[in-house]
Amino acid sequence: MGGHDHHHGPPKDPYRVPKASEYSKIEAPPLILHQQRLAQHGLKDPWIRNHVWKYDKRYGTKFTRALQLLTTGIPTGFALFLLTLGVENALGIDYHPWHHEHAEGHGHDKHGGSQ
Repeated sequence: MGGHDHHHGPPKDPYRVPKASEYSKIEAPPLILHQQRLAQHGLKDPWIRNHVWKYDKRYGTKFTRALQLLTTGIPTGFALFLLTLGVENALGIDYHPWHHEHAEGHGHDKHGGSQ
């Protein structure tokens, strides 16, 4: 009612697990070169298909994956940092002993000399 397009039934899965057949074809030049080097020695890597996803553009480049790995927690960490500063300021918490001023001196006048 009201012209809205409501989806009834189970929600669509946003995370689709790829089928193994999608990665059985090895087309990435580094992996082909790896296969050729092994073949020269009469060897074969049965697990090479597990690395095919690294060269699939859907998952980004090495740089973008590394950047995502390194920056994943920054927004949450920064928000918690600001929250901590706010709580410390609200409660008057100070971890710096040199910021405390005493009403009475320690035998020295304002200019550092003895009284």
